Amino acid sequence: MSLADTPRDDVTDVQARTLKPATPTAAAPEEVQLEPLSPPAGPPPAGAVRPSARFMRGHPAHWIAFGFGSGLSPFAPGTAGTLWAWLAWLVLTQWLTTPAEQGWVIALGLVAAWWSSTVTARHLRIADPSAIVVDEVIAFWIVLWLVLPAGFWAQLVAFLLFRFFDAVKRGPVGWADRLFHGATGWRGGFGIVLDDLVAAFCTLLVMALWRAW
Repeated sequence: MSLADTPRDDVTDVQARTLKPATPTAAAPEEVQLEPLSPPAGPPPAGAVRPSARFMRGHPAHWIAFGFGSGLSPFAPGTAGTLWAWLAWLVLTQWLTTPAEQGWVIALGLVAAWWSSTVTARHLRIADPSAIVVDEVIAFWIVLWLVLPAGFWAQLVAFLLFRFFDAVKRGPVGWADRLFHGATGWRGGFGIVLDDLVAAFCTLLVMALWRAW
């Protein structure tokens, strides 16, 4: 009798085999390009520290560099730092009544800005953190030192001009920003401050031309 003639229940030579599930071909994952946390020529982004109030309390240089907390503003920290500088200068001039006294404070402030920017950038492991606003503070102090005793509207124009030059970074301000771009150590700290000093110079130049006209 052939296998075809054998009843279904009598078939004994058929062995069950385990079927392997079909494995779908996995698509290659798409490579995602991440935005670097720091300029390519600066320190590597791995291990960068997030600016915070807790970080600011960890070292005196952090307090100075962050403009005593104004640089931690979630919106436009540079503008917040410049506003803090404006208010702080108006308070300081209540006690520092002569240009010489104010000049000494600015001279010491420049050294403090360079030092605190260098230390804080190294601790954050970022070449030019946006939370560092002491550069805006000291640069705008220079503007106010030379503009006052101008009235409120002249001070407001100086504020808007300074923020424009510092944010747009065209011409000499852009050159100063690129000069130490990505540098670390004391050169990096000086580079953080330099472009804001040039922005202050451009502001004063426009103000002088405006008054002369």
